[in-house]
Amino acid sequence: MPIKPALSIDAQIALLKQRGMVFKNENTAAHFLSNISYYRLKGYWWDMQEDKVTHLFRRNSYFDDVIDRYNFDRHFRLILLDAIERVEIALRTKMIYHLSLRCGGLWYLDQRLFNGKVNPRTSTTYHVGILQELEREFSRSREIFVVEHKRKYGLTPPEAWKILEVASIGTLSNLYKNLSPQLPEKAVISNEMGLNLHSELASWLESITYVRNIVAHHSRLWSRTMVKTPIERIKDPQGKWLERKLLKEQCNSPFLIVSCLLFLCNRITPGHHIRESILRLFNDNPQIPIHKLGFENNWETEPLWY
Repeated sequence: MPIKPALSIDAQIALLKQRGMVFKNENTAAHFLSNISYYRLKGYWWDMQEDKVTHLFRRNSYFDDVIDRYNFDRHFRLILLDAIERVEIALRTKMIYHLSLRCGGLWYLDQRLFNGKVNPRTSTTYHVGILQELEREFSRSREIFVVEHKRKYGLTPPEAWKILEVASIGTLSNLYKNLSPQLPEKAVISNEMGLNLHSELASWLESITYVRNIVAHHSRLWSRTMVKTPIERIKDPQGKWLERKLLKEQCNSPFLIVSCLLFLCNRITPGHHIRESILRLFNDNPQIPIHKLGFENNWETEPLWY
């Protein structure tokens, strides 16, 4: 593959103009391109192209609209980060509480509480891999209680309420998923989160973790196809959910995962303002085609969203 030459900001603007991009103020555009990379912005103008081989833009494709989309997406991701934090903390709390009460503070070490499935890539159980990740996260942490535990007890395994407190949502999600399905507390946790089947919660958590990683790395949600998609049709949800079958495009877009986050927040933190914040963002940006995020098919009439 030939290596393309690096372009100065002036050359980047010239190339975009050559391809049909319209600039209202090139000095302003240069400022944005000096602080937001060309390739980061590319994802926001991709659908403005009429030819994705020659990269020619459709008529009236404005650089200003690209920046509007970028800023909209940034604010949207910040709202979702709030929702993800609520879900992560609730999951962590419930796992620590229910499993520690029944099985003791070191329950996470007990392989009998897990399903025993083997990871084909490592030829060891997923539980072993989760323990290794928990230990890595604990060893990296500089939280006062972690430092104090190491000072007092050395390599003695920490109780669940210590080690899970510094675990990422991805590790917590894997820990929950790999709990034995016969363990009553697994069902209790899913029920407290508003779902009747632990398999539904496991699916949702996996997708939420995927979105969390996108958001945490400041990556684009705008017009993105989701690699991880949650279960859509759930059994007897304990709260308002989606009544109509979603379009395929909605299932593969952020819309379904965002709806899962809203449902969970409704259950675990009544009185939150996640929905209102999203609707306000939409109302404040009427020029943004929100169908690119999957908000289409009369989504606003769904019980979850009105």
